[in-house]
Order: sequence, then C-alpha cells, then structure tokens
Amino acid sequence: MSGELLVEARGQVEIATLNRPERLNALSEGLVDELNDYFGGLAGRKDVRVVILRGAGRGFCAGLDIQEDRTTDETPVLRTLRTQTNIGNIYRKMRACPQPIIALGHGAAAGGGLSLLLASDVRYASPSFRCNAAYIRIGLGGCDMASSYFLPRLVGASLASEMILTGRFVDAERALSAGLVSEIVEEEALLGRGLALADEMLATSPWGLRLSKQALNLNIDAQSLDAAMAIEDRQQVILSATEDHKEALAAFLGKRPPDYRER
Repeated sequence: MSGELLVEARGQVEIATLNRPERLNALSEGLVDELNDYFGGLAGRKDVRVVILRGAGRGFCAGLDIQEDRTTDETPVLRTLRTQTNIGNIYRKMRACPQPIIALGHGAAAGGGLSLLLASDVRYASPSFRCNAAYIRIGLGGCDMASSYFLPRLVGASLASEMILTGRFVDAERALSAGLVSEIVEEEALLGRGLALADEMLATSPWGLRLSKQALNLNIDAQSLDAAMAIEDRQQVILSATEDHKEALAAFLGKRPPDYRER
C-alpha cells in the first residue's frame, strides 16, 4: 500500500480520502490499486455500513495522472487496455459493494475523478466544485470511465451530451440544478453533512440498507415496470422474514430506537 488512499473509521462509517494533494489527487497506478483493493474488499465487511469518499487538498480528483511514467515491456495497446480496465474496475466495485457511498466534491473533479462521483450513491458539493468529462480535450473519445452510462441517467441526455462532446466544466450551481449533486454545502461543513447523512442511514436495518442499494442499482436498468417491481417484491419478502423487521416494528410502536442484530 502506497498510502495514497487514507481510510479512517468512525464507528460503522469509513472515510476514504484520496491523498495525493500535490497532484490534485490524480489517479496514479498506486492509487488505482488501492481504490480497487478497498472497494473490492467491502463486500464481506459487515463492520462497515456506509462509506464517505473525499479528496485531500484543493480538489476532489483531477482524473488520470497523465504525467506518471507507466513504461513497461507491454505493447502500447495492451498497456492502455490494462490501464483502462484497472481504472474501470473501481467504478464496477463501487456499484457492487453493499455499502452506500457518499461523495464529497470540492474543487475540480475531472475525467476519472468525475466518474468516482458518478459511481457514488449520494453526492454533496462545495461552492468551489466544478466537474467535466475531460477525455475529449486530450484527443480521445468523450465517452470514457462509464461517463456515457452514468451521466445520461443522472442529468439527462442533453446535459450529458454537452459535457461529453465538449469537455466543458459544469459548476456547483448547475450540477445542483441538474441533479448531479444533492446539495451545495460550505467546504468546511462538507464532512459534517456527509456524516449526518451517514447517521440517518445507520438508523436503518443493516440488510434493509444493503438490499435497497442493490435494488436501486438493478432498477435503474430495469426492462419494465414489472421487472422493477419483481425486484422490490423479492427484497420485501426476504426482509419481512427477518428478526430485524420484527424489531423495527416493535420499536416503532414502542417509540424507541431499534436494536438491530442482523438476523
């Protein structure tokens, strides 16, 4: 581990901080490996229920570190394919992990850094936040790192096309109005706002939270209303048979906090 990703535990919440502030947290090979290891390892970790993702220093993440020496004995095509696949796997693992991810965006989120936000479940931004799909500005296709998947689903086809076909930046106010972020929060209050939302999530049943993230992900791509409702029905039938459901009902009727046991 290179220490380019710092992870701090706050009870059942973990704060994962991109820690290359001198490079605006650009994605080096080391940071990419650490992000893959971290998000890939969350599936079996019941001790972590919510993740907060943020960047150190002046910005969230400047995307791929194009100044890093990635010279190997591979052919250029295979080297680029490996880089693409390794970075892309981060976003797959973020969507697959059962923990909700709350992203805190400040300063710039460009290219692959934007995709770290897009792959999260909830996004808050500071007034300094600005983001772009940078790829087309360096002579590549504008569709990269799942941007052509996430952006139209979050902001609609028009703004997604504007961003992808030009690489232009979108500021915090426009990101909020388009639904890319949920709220604009002063930078010094970002972490507190993220932790407050995490506390609300922790008040839910552990399996209810996990399966709700799963159902949301699946139903974004559901083929029909019936397919979406079948996933919801499956989730509710499973959860209705748990002891935690009985405890939640008893706590609600008794006007007390529930004591969940993951049973």
